[in-house]
Amino acid sequence: MSNTISCYLQLLESLEKIKFKKIVLLHGEGFGAWCWYKTIAQLEEVGLQPTALDLTGSGIDLTDTNTVTTLAEYSKPLIKYLENLPVDEKVILVGHSSGGACLSYALEHFPEKISKAIFLCATMVSNGQRPFDVFAEELGSAERFMKESQFLIYGNGKDKPPTGFMFEKQLMKGLYFNQSPTKDVALAMVSMRSTPLGPIMEKLSLTPEKYGTGRRFYVQTLEDRALSPDVQEKLVRENPPERVFKIKGSDHCPFFSKPQSLHKILIEIVQIP
Repeated sequence: MSNTISCYLQLLESLEKIKFKKIVLLHGEGFGAWCWYKTIAQLEEVGLQPTALDLTGSGIDLTDTNTVTTLAEYSKPLIKYLENLPVDEKVILVGHSSGGACLSYALEHFPEKISKAIFLCATMVSNGQRPFDVFAEELGSAERFMKESQFLIYGNGKDKPPTGFMFEKQLMKGLYFNQSPTKDVALAMVSMRSTPLGPIMEKLSLTPEKYGTGRRFYVQTLEDRALSPDVQEKLVRENPPERVFKIKGSDHCPFFSKPQSLHKILIEIVQIP
């Protein structure tokens, strides 16, 4: 038997013994469950049970993005999923980019339901921080962004505060997909939607008794132009997780640009006792 097959069978055997096999994948701003298609296939192939959720107003969820004003509202599909879990069941959560805020929110409200939380080049904020603050180095202060950005959407009329934002396509290609295959970029261009502004402007309240007891892991992407490696480094320094992993050559979307490297890391984290 070749070495590769033998290693694969060993992996399957080792994953078979894992108690909690459910992995919930949460997309970031503008994306939807669709962005995880490679990750889902790879995780299923090794016997794990991935579920990718559309957050409210994202992917094929029909809610008008402009009506989503709070993080609780935005995270509703995740909250519903966790509430419906059997009492003795736990899941591993993976959050990409601003989906990290939903992860933190879930850790605070359902710590007993989450075995591990994996922040994938994500907004792993500290108590009292807004998800937007993480992007402030790239986008300027929240106050300035709210006044001046040309990417804002005014769902309730120009005289009212903005309700969402969406980057222009060319800019998005440079920020998010600088290492991604052209087919995946094409998929993203026809699938991405605007992002509700309220949830990422909300300050999170995170306590040591709940959020603080969660097992957090951070995956850094080293060719990232949307959330620079320096900013990611600062996040893990200010709010240290249990372990940090790095993906070389990955842009802000490792599920497109480095699916195999991402898969290996997810499998490694799953197996950490």
